[in-house]
Amino acid sequence: MSEGWERNAEHNDCVIFSLEELSLHQQEIERLEHIDKWCRDLKILYLQNNLIGKIENVSKLKKLEYLNLALNNIEKIENLEGCEELAKLDLTVNFIGELSSIKTLKHNIHLKELFLMGNPCAFFDHYREFVVATLPQLKWLDDKEIEPSERIKALQEYSIIEPQIREQEKDHCLKRAKLKEEAQRKHQEEDKNEDKRSNAGFDGRWYTDINATLSSLESKDHLQAPDTEEHNTKKLDNSEDDLEFWNKPCLFTPESRLETLRHMEKQRKNQEKLSERKKKVKPPRTLITEDGKALNVNEPKIDFSLKDNEKQIILDLAVYRYMDTSLINVDVQPTYVRVMIKGKPFQLVLPAEVKPDSSSAKRSQTTGHLVICMPKVGEVITGGQRAFTSVKTTSDRSREHINTRSKHMEKLEVDPSKHSFPDVTNIVQEKKHTPRRRPEPKIIPSEEDPTFEDNPEVPPLI
Repeated sequence: MSEGWERNAEHNDCVIFSLEELSLHQQEIERLEHIDKWCRDLKILYLQNNLIGKIENVSKLKKLEYLNLALNNIEKIENLEGCEELAKLDLTVNFIGELSSIKTLKHNIHLKELFLMGNPCAFFDHYREFVVATLPQLKWLDDKEIEPSERIKALQEYSIIEPQIREQEKDHCLKRAKLKEEAQRKHQEEDKNEDKRSNAGFDGRWYTDINATLSSLESKDHLQAPDTEEHNTKKLDNSEDDLEFWNKPCLFTPESRLETLRHMEKQRKNQEKLSERKKKVKPPRTLITEDGKALNVNEPKIDFSLKDNEKQIILDLAVYRYMDTSLINVDVQPTYVRVMIKGKPFQLVLPAEVKPDSSSAKRSQTTGHLVICMPKVGEVITGGQRAFTSVKTTSDRSREHINTRSKHMEKLEVDPSKHSFPDVTNIVQEKKHTPRRRPEPKIIPSEEDPTFEDNPEVPPLI
């Protein structure tokens, strides 16, 4: 209950001791505790739609004017004598069967309004007359004004009405006693069944089957399949139990309300366990699709920048300054780069194809940033479709220039009689590594030349 008080105390500067109005409805409260110690100045108290079975710990609230306990499990009116200023009491739809317990409200002289509709006592014969005659200070009962003539008549018939009310109370108390015994027996049986379910599968042997352990370790697929099947079976069992619980007819009693609460609490805990299992067993992150397409992933959620120039692509990752470098793993591929930071993947598809072998990764000693430099290759990948752009070298350009010239060059015809075929066998000479020198042409003068003079003093030409 303390959480609800703190929540309501937000409008009172978080001070609960001076609260004058407190709303704790629909909080699944089963007992009233500490109110008379912590909130002595309360004037209005809302406690409707809870599971309170007894009115207690409110007798010291001297300033309390309005108490709403509708839709609870109260079976008897008691412990309200100290609420001197109580003017309105709402006990709608409870389980009050002891109608004579309203006599305890005689001391609440300022009580003007009382609500008892929806209680078993409200179906007693002469119920209204008995209440009107017992509490003369009342002005309204069940949202209906009490006329003076009605009170006079009720007082006249009180001696006849009271014994009838006592008999109806006894019958009600006997029925309630049987219902309580039946509910207690049913609760014990459910506890036994729950214990049997929790111990299901135990054969009393406290040892490990080595063969079963080895076989389970050899194949992970066989290990995972039974877990999935068991999980689906448990889920089906839970859903069937839930449907069976809600479709089962039952009486509207305090025990049935408590049973409903326990069932809902059990379902909530099972749901929490299931969600915790889902959180613990996370599916593996998809980095590469089935068709081989790399995805952009930033699981570490770190900032980054990408620079693309003509020669290389530079990736700057804002890695934490004091993180150990051993926790970082870099993998550069031709079309994407992947960095594992404490086991969490960062993957980025590159705008152009790079050379993984020539790439480098460095880390700044001041900021801790990781800088990855990736040189580009001759073919560049742009956009979603692969459009390759050839980077032409100087040799390619010269070869292209020669081919262009050869297309425009005129071909000369060669005389077939003067055409000779080279000797293929003498093109390559074996085991001769001497450098080839171009022989100088020998000029041999012809004797028929009229200008030729043979001088014996001139040495012959070699």
